[in-house]
Amino acid sequence: MEERLQWIRLQPRAWADWAPVRGGLEAHARVAQRYPRAECFVAEEQAGRRQAAGAALSPPWWKRWRGAPAVRHAAGVPDAAVQMLWSNMALHLAADPRALMARWHRALAVDGFLMFSCLGPDSLRELRDLYRGLGWPPPASEFTDMHDWGDMLVHAGFAEPVMDMERLTLTWETPQRLLAELRELGANLHPGRFPALRGRAWRGRLEQALAGRLAGPDGRLSLTFEIIYGHALKPAPRVRVGAESAVSLQDMKALLQADKRPRD
Repeated sequence: MEERLQWIRLQPRAWADWAPVRGGLEAHARVAQRYPRAECFVAEEQAGRRQAAGAALSPPWWKRWRGAPAVRHAAGVPDAAVQMLWSNMALHLAADPRALMARWHRALAVDGFLMFSCLGPDSLRELRDLYRGLGWPPPASEFTDMHDWGDMLVHAGFAEPVMDMERLTLTWETPQRLLAELRELGANLHPGRFPALRGRAWRGRLEQALAGRLAGPDGRLSLTFEIIYGHALKPAPRVRVGAESAVSLQDMKALLQADKRPRD
């Protein structure tokens, strides 16, 4: 996703990283290196992760003394504060993705752009087949298709959404390593998931099934992940003409600024 930034001509004066602790601190560092003079907003809704992000991403004192751009940590981003919003692997975990897109839209300034990634419906298909064969409830949520994400972006007020995807195969040496990494990726949010705790006997049966059904010729266990990438712009607001029209102060400022731009 970071490589796609080379094709975008806009150089943001400020950008936001939404949930960087789960999305990857290494990815944050690469984006910050691409925009070394841009102010950064770090949005982490959970206090614990916000503290972790502050400890990992705040520049050292000697860089601040030399005039390094500010890094601001909060639960969200102020309205119209950034020209680019970056969200890696957060959207598929949102209980209300439309509400999250609306927050992103408000955070972006007019002509700003959104970059995000999330898991697609083909993710964990081998694990889903395994659970289904054993008669167990689903192991994960039903992830949304990229075309539906594009429609949601348009309804949220974004323009020119561009969606792309790729499939990756990850492998592990043992069932224990596989399960440990899946726990770090997120929780099972499926409404039909098993409603109680599982015992050691069930855990042993799961590990045995993983070793028997997911092993390839080299003995490593493999799972497929579909990664969806999205890019969209925040256009200038359109005001519907009527007998009476109500326009927010933020939209009015954006309209006035748009009128001042030179025309070809």
